[in-house]
Amino acid sequence: MSRRSALKVKSEPVLPETSSRPTLLLQWYDRHRRRLPWRAAPGEASDPYRVWLSEIMLQQTTVKAVGPYFEKFVARWPDVTALGRASLDDVLRMWAGLGYYSRARNLHACAVAVTREHGGTFPDTEEGLRALPGIGPYTAAAIAAIAFDRHTMPVDGNIERVVSRLFAVEDELPQAKPLIQQLAATLLANSRAGDSAQALMDLGASICTPKKPACSLCPFIEDCTARAQGTQETFPRKAPKKSGALRRGAAFVVTRGDEVLVRSRPEKGLLGGMTEVPGSDWLAGQEDATAKQQTPELKGLSRWQRKVGVVTHVFTHFPLELVVYTAKAEARTCAPAGMRWVPIATLADEALPNVMRKVIAHALDHSSGASS
Repeated sequence: MSRRSALKVKSEPVLPETSSRPTLLLQWYDRHRRRLPWRAAPGEASDPYRVWLSEIMLQQTTVKAVGPYFEKFVARWPDVTALGRASLDDVLRMWAGLGYYSRARNLHACAVAVTREHGGTFPDTEEGLRALPGIGPYTAAAIAAIAFDRHTMPVDGNIERVVSRLFAVEDELPQAKPLIQQLAATLLANSRAGDSAQALMDLGASICTPKKPACSLCPFIEDCTARAQGTQETFPRKAPKKSGALRRGAAFVVTRGDEVLVRSRPEKGLLGGMTEVPGSDWLAGQEDATAKQQTPELKGLSRWQRKVGVVTHVFTHFPLELVVYTAKAEARTCAPAGMRWVPIATLADEALPNVMRKVIAHALDHSSGASS
């Protein structure tokens, strides 16, 4: 048997039916559960709408970042029917700054589907939930467990870390996901499935952290395999990340008095439906001169001024560098087709992604620019 095969066998223990881990986990949770705006208080039933909304928002985002957005959403749209009746533009505006904007489009599409096809009530099974827009296997399991106490274990990044350390799973992610899912299910209590899942999430977020885990406070301290080996910080094993090639482009910020020229991106694709200033294509190896040839066509503009420095932003699959040019338009200059003038004072109400907020802030900074 190869060393790798031997390690894999070791990482697949068969736990006895009388395992105390689920009980220990829930006992720890009852004492140390986090207070979160979307989480039901002890003894209260979970609201499927709040569970769903939080799970969509928390994808690729931290609890700290999500909190204020969640509060704004439920204040504006207190239930899924209200959200389903909202316009996509309003949802995108409210989402602006949270990133990964396809989630906002899927969120709106899902709310519409639940409102129109299910009478404003979420399906209570994983299968039914997965049929909705924007709900994949993890999110369906999370909602089913937390909102409906279905006996299933969702596995997020926190749970992956706890389980990979507890069982010392040697396989690298993402190949290890099926094994981790199988092992995580052994930590489910016979009842309180939602609490079991949230307990593991809390354990990973507060105790079994990526660096310097507080092992002495963990309910699994006595039988964590990685801790016994002194290798807990090396789990989960991960394959090296492949970073995309740097893309480059230009952004053109045109002002007309106290207004700025903007447009909406295509509905499909990166940052779909969001608001942006006109710009060039974002391409690997693009030269500044080539990017500048894609300036918007307006009559009577002042000379383009190139701002010192560049705006940088990192997307999931590639880093981006944008050169920023500014120009001024005459008072009655009409916006080109597909574009519009908006007051600078109301930009906070626009669905601007973070990269565009950086661009506009850089452009409107009155430090000297370089003429071009």
